Amino acid sequence: MDMNLVTNVLATRQAATQQVAQFKIIKKQHDMQMDLINMLAEVAKSAPVPSGQGTIVDKSA
Repeated sequence: MDMNLVTNVLATRQAATQQVAQFKIIKKQHDMQMDLINMLAEVAKSAPVPSGQGTIVDKSA
């Protein structure tokens, strides 16, 4: 009976550790994607507007 308890505790701890690792990986991927998006947004903001295009969106159409 004690061996069953130890096995269950170890399995639970292993599952919890895997969950934490997966969460950290997902968070890191999200942070990297946000960094890329921010970098692209900075480039887009600093780029000159092409001739023939305005800077205001006409929403009345």
